[in-house]
Amino acid sequence: MLKLYIGNKNYSSWSMRPWVLLRQAGIGFEQSLIRFDSFDAGSDFRKKIGAISPVGKVPVLDDAGLIVWDTLAIAEYLAERFPDKNLWPASVAARARARSVCAEMHSGFTALRTACPMNIEADLAQAGQLIWRDKPAVRADVARLVAMWRELLAEHQGPMLFGDFSIADAFYAPVCMRLKSYALPVPGDIAAYIGRLSALPGVKAWIDGALAEHDFRDFEEPYRLQR
Repeated sequence: MLKLYIGNKNYSSWSMRPWVLLRQAGIGFEQSLIRFDSFDAGSDFRKKIGAISPVGKVPVLDDAGLIVWDTLAIAEYLAERFPDKNLWPASVAARARARSVCAEMHSGFTALRTACPMNIEADLAQAGQLIWRDKPAVRADVARLVAMWRELLAEHQGPMLFGDFSIADAFYAPVCMRLKSYALPVPGDIAAYIGRLSALPGVKAWIDGALAEHDFRDFEEPYRLQR
């Protein structure tokens, strides 16, 4: 049985990607949640994950003692391990494009990710209004997302970015959570994609888990003192 180590579901956008990928693809796995207490070197979180992964971060996949870390590496490993699940698109050209947009997510959209940390439980619409007004780099990131998603949805005729659910949708699921929590303005067709993705069983299961945590981490929420 595969084992996936994750952080708090409400906050851990990196953990969300492989968890959603596994769940939506119907690949059996065991979840091990390592609660965020702090990211300091001596924290309980760092000690526990450091004993599993040399980089001391989540997510981490354990396949019978084979340790794989980093979301892209985990996704590629799962695609090789379970070729029948078609986690990447079928055609060479579409696979290349899907890998490109996943890599862009992995290393890009810094302004959006910095200004709008994932918090599924919170209604951050007021904060989102100020961010949208004051941060042109966030508006630029959202514009890029809209253009990319619109092009892919048109080319592959939906309902997901490459037609059927793929690694690309799992990678952008946390961004969808941010856009919803902060109520950042997007066109209707993009809002519809966000709605479809959020309603997928694998994504909904993660959202439900995040809402059930009730674990307020003040260092993850500098914008409020309590829930």
